[in-house]
Amino acid sequence: MNKIVFLDRGTLAPQIRLRPPAFAHALVAYERTAPDQVAERIREADIVITNKVPIAAQALAQAPGVRLIAVAATGTDCVDKAACKARGVVVSNIRGYAVNTVPEHVFALIFALRRSIVAYRESVLAGRWQESGQFCFFDHSIHDLAGSRLGIIGRGVLGQRVAEIAKALGMIPQFAARKGASGADAGYVPWDEMLATSDVITLHLPLTEQSRGLIAMPEFRKMQRRPIIINTARGGLVDEADLVRALDAGLISGAGFDVTQGEPPALDNPLMRAAARPNLILTPHVAWASDQAQQALADQLIDNIERFVAGNPVNLVGAY
Repeated sequence: MNKIVFLDRGTLAPQIRLRPPAFAHALVAYERTAPDQVAERIREADIVITNKVPIAAQALAQAPGVRLIAVAATGTDCVDKAACKARGVVVSNIRGYAVNTVPEHVFALIFALRRSIVAYRESVLAGRWQESGQFCFFDHSIHDLAGSRLGIIGRGVLGQRVAEIAKALGMIPQFAARKGASGADAGYVPWDEMLATSDVITLHLPLTEQSRGLIAMPEFRKMQRRPIIINTARGGLVDEADLVRALDAGLISGAGFDVTQGEPPALDNPLMRAAARPNLILTPHVAWASDQAQQALADQLIDNIERFVAGNPVNLVGAY
């Protein structure tokens, strides 16, 4: 019998059904797990499920029976993959489930910021409409999406889907070449050109040592069109303190972030301190979390585990 331990079942909504795997098993599901609880909780496990709980080499060393870490997400930066490889532990992840929910969230943020929805709502609540003495008022700028340029960093499934929606809205999507690359391959725009010519910039790439701090003050100073910045990918891709400085300096017009460096963010996180501004929208890492997407994730998670136990593993991360 396989013992399965789910370290953070609370990262899936209560209404999402996690079907029982079709093999003999015992499942222990914890709502959440602190880092110092991981080693004890996985000590006797065969299969570990985690969404965001870190699994470090030290914890793995105390759990000799673990054969599979099934990540209930696409990103696997929470797992020490080098330690897993050294111990023969397989890592799997979830793929393709968020192709609608994340792009829709991206455009919800874009629409809200480009049309000053939050600012106008606050003005209405403050009585500004009555003060205006007419049927409308123009305290905040509104900009069409049609004809604007959308800079997309990352050309995976989500980046491509965002580009499709942008085209349907009359926008001009442009995929950014790698930062620091000389020139650009066909279908890409040089990095600095993307920064200079985009009205909106959205990020769709994993957090790695190479991508950490990808956008900071030097990049903000190259943004000639005062774009809005959207990040539904990973905290740490954008220097958050520099982002707030860029807002203060008028280098960018607004920002919509669904992720932060450290989640939940500390109260003194730069984005938290600035979150009351109408041109900064901060959502709690829920771009992925439509009910439909969560259920697809849960179903694929169990598929991954069943395929591994049957000797036909799929969605493996790294070389095995």
